[in-house]
Amino acid sequence: MKNWFVWSAVLVLSACGVETAGTAATAASLKKQELEQGQKTMEQFQQKLDQANQQTQQRAEQAGADK
Repeated sequence: MKNWFVWSAVLVLSACGVETAGTAATAASLKKQELEQGQKTMEQFQQKLDQANQQTQQRAEQAGADK
């Protein structure tokens, strides 16, 4: 009877550990996705900024050539 109680306690406690590990893995996966999305957004912003700078430079060159 005593062994059965010990094994039951071990089983219950190990199940809690598995759930905690699964939760931590899920949270880590979500954070990774957030980081990847943030990097993608930053790259898109940088591309748009580069395009805007090129357009500004082209307009300045055209304005200088028109004079």
